[in-house]
Amino acid sequence: MGVRAGVVVCVTSFLLGALFTHWIADSLTLWKSPVTDEHLWTAATYYSILAKGPPAALWFLASVVVTGCSTILWSLGDGEAGNIMFDGGSIFLFGTTVAMYLYSVLPSVFAKFNSLPAHQLKDPFPRSLRLVTLELASNNLICSVALTGVLALQAGRFWAESSDGDDEEVFEESEVEGTQTRAKTPDPRTEKVQQRTPIKASS
Repeated sequence: MGVRAGVVVCVTSFLLGALFTHWIADSLTLWKSPVTDEHLWTAATYYSILAKGPPAALWFLASVVVTGCSTILWSLGDGEAGNIMFDGGSIFLFGTTVAMYLYSVLPSVFAKFNSLPAHQLKDPFPRSLRLVTLELASNNLICSVALTGVLALQAGRFWAESSDGDDEEVFEESEVEGTQTRAKTPDPRTEKVQQRTPIKASS
């Protein structure tokens, strides 16, 4: 159980780190006001570099995602109450992130940013790319929050299992102490029988 939880945490942390690299572009379009053409061109150039990246990087990310999903589903299959609650929420958030990337983020990056027109940073930014660039920043933020939720659920699961383990140890210790106390306490009925039994005088 600990190994599976560790794999989920490592995979989620890695994917969060990959999302945080988009801060180079998203900080200019999502967190700065007003959003200028220079900011949009910088973000678009960043996504254009990603669109032209080597396919091996995408395959590596896909293998990491499959590992994380398989591990959560494997843990969920145990059928324990804690697994259903924490791992059920984790697979929902993890699946939401994967679905958003497959159906929104990646198609937008490859369709819109594979080739950019020649430009200077001060040139007007195309309106056809403006909305897409802003949506990419919002989607990356949503995915980051969802993956952070996965880490929070796994931390809650660890805390719950640790608390249950401590309670079981305390219960077992109290049972052992109760058994020892009962063994040491004399039975009043036995004492009464011993007192009523006459002592035979020696001949």
